[in-house]
Amino acid sequence: MNQKQIKQLETELWDSANTLRATSKLTAAEYKDPVLGLILLRYAQNRFEQARERVEKNLPPLAPGRTRKESGKEQFKAEGAIFIPETARYEYLANLPEGETISSAVNEAMRLIEAENPELAGVLPKNYQEMGDQERGDALLRELIRVFNKDSVKKLTGDVFGRIYEFFLMKFSMDGAGAQEGGEFFTPPALVQLIVNLIQPDHGIIHDPACGSGGMFVQTGHFLEENRNIKSINAAIKC
Repeated sequence: MNQKQIKQLETELWDSANTLRATSKLTAAEYKDPVLGLILLRYAQNRFEQARERVEKNLPPLAPGRTRKESGKEQFKAEGAIFIPETARYEYLANLPEGETISSAVNEAMRLIEAENPELAGVLPKNYQEMGDQERGDALLRELIRVFNKDSVKKLTGDVFGRIYEFFLMKFSMDGAGAQEGGEFFTPPALVQLIVNLIQPDHGIIHDPACGSGGMFVQTGHFLEENRNIKSINAAIKC
């Protein structure tokens, strides 16, 4: 996917998500965390699926008549992905019957992922019931899940997801989400990139005392990739 296609996808996803917000009574601040949570879940699902392909490819062949159990979380961790329980997977949520309460299902999905991955405990949003009264809130959430379940999103890799996540953060900031949360400020990626290019970090410890979304680290990674063999750099990052 080239830069023009990524930009087009960013705008398409934002316009779809923001149009849904316009039909609700949610402010940008109230909408931000649930939306970003779904983007993270979609990213985790993509990593999970890509890792599953690699895991299954390396498994020995089964004897005739035997069935294989699903690989465990350690195998997925070895492939750089977190294990996602079946009822926490994006496809399961996207295909949940209309009679089921989708907000409860998404909250439970986040809890299940945290339970399987203790390092994420307390990190994922679990307040999807606050997107409005049950009928309207669930309808909004179902449509929002469909936005990030398009074929164009299902095969995206980490770098593109990083761009989309950063784009959404910027747009939410422009819509006042940061101001309503007590003064948080999102620094535009272009400005962060300028700072990194001026500093030219190429060794030692990279420290960002005001780390939010990790933009300084992302732009530092891009700088290293563009200017030297990143594998030769022995640097630590510190937030």
